[in-house]
Amino acid sequence: MMHSSAAPQIGFDRYIQLDWVALAINVRAGTIDINQLNEILSSAGLGKEAQAKTRTKLNALGIDPRGDLAEFIDRGVRIFNKRPEEISVYAWGAAIACYPFFGRVAEFTGRLTSMQGDCAVSEIHRRMSEFYGDREITKRATQAVLQTQSDWGAMERVKKGKRLVQRKKKALQEPKDIAWLVEACVRYSGKQLSVASLDSNPVIYPFELGNSLSYMLSNSSTLEIRTDSNSNQVVNLKFET
Repeated sequence: MMHSSAAPQIGFDRYIQLDWVALAINVRAGTIDINQLNEILSSAGLGKEAQAKTRTKLNALGIDPRGDLAEFIDRGVRIFNKRPEEISVYAWGAAIACYPFFGRVAEFTGRLTSMQGDCAVSEIHRRMSEFYGDREITKRATQAVLQTQSDWGAMERVKKGKRLVQRKKKALQEPKDIAWLVEACVRYSGKQLSVASLDSNPVIYPFELGNSLSYMLSNSSTLEIRTDSNSNQVVNLKFET
């Protein structure tokens, strides 16, 4: 059990609608003005403070990403901008790469719902509090992430919101989409990942990556496929030391 004094940062503690993320990447791409986004957030009934905090999340997810992720986010913007039907792939990849807290909630949700078909919200809260400290902020932030993941089409809340059920997975077709999402996975985990287990990686539980992954990823300019000492294929970021 982690003591709250040593608890890692939470970062993602607000409900973020999928269409707000779509607007954020339009701002980054220069197709809409930031004022248009601000007006939409105002009309969503967010108070000044809530608006500012939401903007902070949208900055990280697309408008003004932190330096080490700017190139990754910009590639994502180029791939997914003007493809509204795939915006959930972008939003998910950006969120797990930028916010380990979001990724951890996804990982627990994906793992538990895959094992049992559904899971109790209280179980996710319990696991998150073991990592991030049993604090009110952990509970609130976990709730916000679950609400966000539900809005993004990953799962639905049933039995008066007390249980989570996975929705039908979205089958990805485009090699660029798949490689970018896999890169987000590697960035979240901070280490090389087994290619064979990517499709069942719980952190990307809403998506199906399909077959021929090794071939598809070997064509990526940012990912590198190697064979480890056990003769398993692993994927990592290129140029990592």
